Amino acid sequence: MKLKIIETIGDSNIATVYIAETPENKYLEFVESVQPPLSREDKWVLVISVLFGCPVGCLMCDAGSSFAGALSQEEIFAQIDCLVDLYYPDRVIACKEFKIQFARMGDPALNPAILTVLEQLPERYICNGLMPSFSTVAPFGCDDFLLKLTSIKNRLYPNGKFQMQFSIHTTDQDLRDKIIPIKKWDFSKIAAFGQRFYMPDDRKIVLNFALAKNMPVCVSELKKYFSPEIFIIKITPVNPTVTSLKNNLDSYFVAGSPDEDVDGLVDELCDAGYDVILSIGDLEENKIGSNCGQYVRNFIMNDGEALKSKAYSYVADKAANIT
Repeated sequence: MKLKIIETIGDSNIATVYIAETPENKYLEFVESVQPPLSREDKWVLVISVLFGCPVGCLMCDAGSSFAGALSQEEIFAQIDCLVDLYYPDRVIACKEFKIQFARMGDPALNPAILTVLEQLPERYICNGLMPSFSTVAPFGCDDFLLKLTSIKNRLYPNGKFQMQFSIHTTDQDLRDKIIPIKKWDFSKIAAFGQRFYMPDDRKIVLNFALAKNMPVCVSELKKYFSPEIFIIKITPVNPTVTSLKNNLDSYFVAGSPDEDVDGLVDELCDAGYDVILSIGDLEENKIGSNCGQYVRNFIMNDGEALKSKAYSYVADKAANIT
């Protein structure tokens, strides 16, 4: 199937957001990006939507403002095809790392079609560096889905060719329930799954913390559940979105500017045996909107008017003025 591209926003040397309409008049968005100074041939990242909106409603995410169901496998592939055809129309992708993140709009554990997509990816696109990336909050009831995902990973993406991530954001259980307001796996269940999922040659499973002020990360609490031999810690800022600004969710630090408190936390985690990814990001990505929210929300709220309306102008201004 073909998507109708409504608008593109960004810079092909950093990131470009594509807003598209399906034949059924539903809207979605997806992203392609590089990570300077790496070239596209070194590392190319696609960020793909899997739901029309999202029912989870995380306090920093604009996708949760509406939900209109799951994308079909054809709609998921249409996003990937659109981007691949721009640069590699023969579907032979000359990238050392070709990363496809199922993480734009929607939690992938809520869409069974992703399993079929993962089964077909290696045949559809020729690339030795293909690496799917799966990020979830572990919604309650996803057990069977993640069991099937484990089998697919072991068969098709062994030896570090798959990235698994759980977004948990804080070790304070009450605050975690507030920031991710759905029923979900607790830490003990995520840890138990990790023990089954992880194989010696796999990439370590990521525990993602989009750090907001007053959302603590207790290293001793992490060590109760998560082995440093299996789990790696990723720390990112809370990027400016309409939703995060509305909820007064201030980032612990900002893109491009880590502070001494973050450095201290990283040191504490390392001393506890964890590998740590400090994903600082680039302020230009906030201005583009490639990592800070959903343009589709803005498009729908403004009845199809230009995407750069007051709401997103405010977000962009906020990002531009952070120092």
